[in-house]
Amino acid sequence: MIKWAVLMGAVVLGGCSWHSLSDYKGGTPPADIQSYFDGPIQAWGMVQDWRGRVVRRFTINMLGKWEGNVGTLTEDFVYDDGKTQQRIWRITKLPNGHYEGKADDIIGTALGESEGHAIRWQYVMDIPVDGTTYRIRFDDWMWAMNDGVMMNRSYLKKFGLTVAELTIFMKKLPSQ
Repeated sequence: MIKWAVLMGAVVLGGCSWHSLSDYKGGTPPADIQSYFDGPIQAWGMVQDWRGRVVRRFTINMLGKWEGNVGTLTEDFVYDDGKTQQRIWRITKLPNGHYEGKADDIIGTALGESEGHAIRWQYVMDIPVDGTTYRIRFDDWMWAMNDGVMMNRSYLKKFGLTVAELTIFMKKLPSQ
């Protein structure tokens, strides 16, 4: 009985986030959403199930364009099985330094903010898997690295529990 309680406690606590953006205050290089997501970006990613097993791999070609405080980020995905997908984000910088984003496959509005070298995005998306659609909450964390590299770690949650994780490595390319 005690082992069961410890196991359940670990599962519940595993669904919680133990860090906040304030942990990254002053970190460099700065993670500026407008400057990083302006121009071309190449990215590589994978999805892992709750066991840590890689279940999908993909590449993304991104192109961001900003006019004042409004940006458009076009993401063209190519998955390891040959399927393709496009997502077009419409991102607005709010007066308080926060951001909001919308895309056709996002439920409601994504909310984002940055601090130091970190960015956090939170949103909800319906994901089809084997003929069933699951409503999943994304908790995206991105960290700016040197040389135009950004790392993204997303925790995909259902009922507050992490059911999958998404990892993306991005490289900002020279503007053409």
